[in-house]
Amino acid sequence: MLGKPNLRASVAVLLCLAISSIAAAKDNSYTVIYDGGSLPGVKAGTKLKMFIEQDRVRFVDGKSEVGVVLAPSITEISYGEDVHRRVGTAVAVGVFTLGLGALTALSKSKKHYVGLIWADNDKKGGFAMQCDKSDYRGVLAGLEGISGKKAVDSETMTVKN
Repeated sequence: MLGKPNLRASVAVLLCLAISSIAAAKDNSYTVIYDGGSLPGVKAGTKLKMFIEQDRVRFVDGKSEVGVVLAPSITEISYGEDVHRRVGTAVAVGVFTLGLGALTALSKSKKHYVGLIWADNDKKGGFAMQCDKSDYRGVLAGLEGISGKKAVDSETMTVKN
């Protein structure tokens, strides 16, 4: 009987260590897709890592930093959606099962876009980025938090790739 509580305690300690190491490995960044704007040398469709830090927002492509926006220079944050039907997916699924293809054609997918505009003395810029559906709220909250600006819902942000 003495062995079981020690085994349970050991397993509990190992699980705590594993969970804490996984949590520490999270790099506190968001993966976004650059949709166009004034980041030099970055093409539309490029996946970037966005780091929202206390005083700035950094964009990294692989290991190289491609842009930095200082928090006080942010003048506007905007948000928009692009909703479209999944016709291509429906056709592909419909080849195998007609009923499931029809149901897929009726479903919609949503892309979430966040726009950022800044002005730092004579340097002005802006761009749009596509965020994952599970990340866009966090991106907006982070940008609003460091800039003090409220995000506006913009119908003009529905950029199509």
